[in-house]
Amino acid sequence: MKLTITGTSGFTGQNLIPYLAEYEIYKLSLRYVPNQEIYLNDKEAIIHLAGKAHDLKNASQPQDYYNANFELTKQLYDAFLKSDARKFIYISSVKAAADSVNDILTEEIKPDPQTHYGKSKLMAEEYIKSQPLPEGKSYYILRPCMIHGPGNKGNLNLLYKFVSKGIPYPLAAFENKRSFLSIENFCFVIKELLEREIPSGVYNLADDKSLATKELVAEIALSLNLKPRLWSVPVTLIKVLAQIGGVLRLPLNSERLNKLTESYVVSNNKIKNALGKELPVSAREGLRKTILSFKQ
Repeated sequence: MKLTITGTSGFTGQNLIPYLAEYEIYKLSLRYVPNQEIYLNDKEAIIHLAGKAHDLKNASQPQDYYNANFELTKQLYDAFLKSDARKFIYISSVKAAADSVNDILTEEIKPDPQTHYGKSKLMAEEYIKSQPLPEGKSYYILRPCMIHGPGNKGNLNLLYKFVSKGIPYPLAAFENKRSFLSIENFCFVIKELLEREIPSGVYNLADDKSLATKELVAEIALSLNLKPRLWSVPVTLIKVLAQIGGVLRLPLNSERLNKLTESYVVSNNKIKNALGKELPVSAREGLRKTILSFKQ
């Protein structure tokens, strides 16, 4: 099978390429340019990883997201429809559906993203779904939650550094649950979609079980042969301190507290039912592999 993959220089792409080593892969480097023509003939499937990730420092201009996540995807999907390629796999995000989740996020939710990142991803999804799909072609819109694995330098790495210094985790009184996605499970789903005839549609991607942040802290501590230092400071007191921190511009403010303690649980039932298979790596096993990689 001949594949075109965009965004191969990122963390996800660097892990996916070796996982799909048996295929003939063309790495397509793309940036949005108005009216550009993209040619995809002689390829059987397109995997679109490229895009602009959420900027936590808020340094990006809104249009940057729409150019990278919507306009470029639109150009690439138009090229797919004109080509002889059969499958188009678009990597969207759970944030295209919701920035916060009260219960469990499923594909049936009415999307209501609040950020330019989420809105631009949703625009791309809606464009793909709105186009007439020629016979013999399929599209897959994948909404992964936070992807992690060896080599990833995201929030898990920051939490690892925090725990490794022996600093107590003072937010253990908060009862939150979060979903994660191991890079191995991500790659497994991609390969299954390439090799099998799965119905077109939108699919959430997440590991089977969600974990509380305090459980994650405990896992990290155990990997370091440390006793988990979990402090259950009263929730009301922590919230007051966070409000004061916002006024005094301290590291802990209300916004950061919410990010650390909010729940975000994602259902993977639809993709597992479509595949008829379980994911190969459990949530804890995947997290342990990522955590252990930080030691190296």
